[in-house]
This record gives sequence, structure tokens and C-alpha cells, in this order.
Amino acid sequence: MSGHNKWSQIKRQKGTEDGKRSKLFGMLGKTISIEAKRAGGDRNLPGLRAAIEKARAANMPNENIDRAIKNATEKGNAELLEVLYEAYGPGGVAILIEGITDNNNRTSQEIRHLLAEHGGNLATPGSVTWAFQKINNLEWLAETKKEIGAEDREKINNLLEELENHEDIKKVVTNLQN
Repeated sequence: MSGHNKWSQIKRQKGTEDGKRSKLFGMLGKTISIEAKRAGGDRNLPGLRAAIEKARAANMPNENIDRAIKNATEKGNAELLEVLYEAYGPGGVAILIEGITDNNNRTSQEIRHLLAEHGGNLATPGSVTWAFQKINNLEWLAETKKEIGAEDREKINNLLEELENHEDIKKVVTNLQN
């Protein structure tokens, strides 16, 4: 009767939920830090206020929010950068990768490696954004859709899963036809 222990099931489910929550809180903390740096720590400015509201909606503890603001406004802490990588995946699918990082060189090399493993490549800035439109300065929407075969679809799905699991990646958008 192994595997039928209720505690084992609870522990496994809690572990996966905690992992997802940890990644979400980390990304929200980075977003708050960037906005706090821009706002100079003023919580009344719209960008920082929106980031805090988004974190509260995800049940992020107030301690974590305060720590992110404090770290961003203190001198000598690592500066976080918002980055946008453009890539082509298997079958010529256009991919936009948004992220927040403290080391652009490390992150770009890690993304380049993930793309190469799954049959994609990093593109030059501006070579992929033509296929997308930015809405309200927040969301990217694909204007042209790309149709691919089953083999390439499996490769792109594996690539997208790996990219979304990367700690510095905030969002991944493709022009893949559903």
C-alpha cells in the first residue's frame, strides 16, 4: 500500500504549490523593486502602487513588500534591469521574452543556451517585435500567427516550459497559431 499515505500526498501537493508561490513572489518582489527605484520609494505614485496591489492580490506578505521597497531605495544594492529578448523558436515561431535580472550577461547566455537546446536562436533587437503589437504598454499581442507541424509544436512547448521556469523570466509571448 505504498503511496497511499495521506501525509505524503499533502506534502507533495504543498511542495509544488510552495514552489509556484515562491517563483511568483520573487518576480513580484523584483517588479516592486524596479518601480520603487523609479518612484524613489513614494508609495503614492501609480507604478509602485499598481505593483503593490498586484502583490497583495497574490497574497504576498507585507514584510516581503516592505523589504523589496527598502532594498530598492538603499544605496549599494544590485540594480535590477528590465530586459526584452527576441528569439526565433522551432519552425520559425517568433518569441518575445520579458524578464527582470540583476546581471544581463548571465541571463542572456542562459536564455541563449535554452534556445539552442530546443532548436531556437536569439535574434537581434527589432527583428521579432514587428510580429507583435504592444497594448497599453503592458501586454504584447501577436499580429501575425505562425502555423507549425506537430514535431515543432512539441519542441516549442518544451522550450516555453523551460523558459517559464527560469527565475529571471517574467513573461513569454509567441505568435504560435493555437
